[in-house]
Amino acid sequence: MKGPYGLELNDGCKTCKLNGAGFFCHLGPAALKEFDGIKSTSTYPKGALLFVERQEARGVFVLCEGEVKLSISSSEGKTLIMRIARAGELLGLVATMAGTAYEVTAETLHPCQVAFVRKEDFHRYLAGHPEASQNVLSQMGSQYTAACEQLRTVGLSSSANEKLARLLLTWSVNVPKTRTGTRITMPLTHEEVAEFIGTTRETVTRTLSEFKNRHLISIQGSMLNIPDRAALENVANVSDSFRETDHAAPVKESCSTWRVRADRVQ
Repeated sequence: MKGPYGLELNDGCKTCKLNGAGFFCHLGPAALKEFDGIKSTSTYPKGALLFVERQEARGVFVLCEGEVKLSISSSEGKTLIMRIARAGELLGLVATMAGTAYEVTAETLHPCQVAFVRKEDFHRYLAGHPEASQNVLSQMGSQYTAACEQLRTVGLSSSANEKLARLLLTWSVNVPKTRTGTRITMPLTHEEVAEFIGTTRETVTRTLSEFKNRHLISIQGSMLNIPDRAALENVANVSDSFRETDHAAPVKESCSTWRVRADRVQ
């Protein structure tokens, strides 16, 4: 169903288009029906704030469609982007479960469809459907792993080249390869990439140009191609555990989930 901002809206959990990728996709009909009854769904434009850092947690936000930027800020106004949340994720989960304030600010990168569940209703839901608790643990584990990887990138990488290479490799994980390499669509502006790796916009632009000159990447519009992943891994100085081990045959078209305006990377 077409909705505001051109979104293809999900009518409910039973008819969700995520096909197994979402938080509640593997729950039974009774659990899905009850969840539909306790959530309220809204659509948001690009740049909308779902919640802000240090705000008392009111509940969880289920990202049904779109992408959300999660960031933290200092008292001096500096911003560090922690990660990009995609459709199927629960936002504000840790704070809601712990009864604390939201630890990040959540801002929509594009028009989004989001379902909200109040904290009290979510706790009662988990008590009545223990099978959903495994999904909670899985999401919390994934979010913890992503936070550790971001800390590793920003805190332990020795140069901007290494940080940016790590970020591109992270975005390209699980993206099917084409005959010319691994193709992704950049989800952020240069300024936002700088906030992701703790550097300046000028450094990001200069480093991307250097990567192009060294044939580590190629850029066409918003599409970025990594022709030789191993070469970029050497720049990133990654460990064996970070290296992608994908032996699948190349595909004709990219299946990247990133969707942004074509003018974001120039």
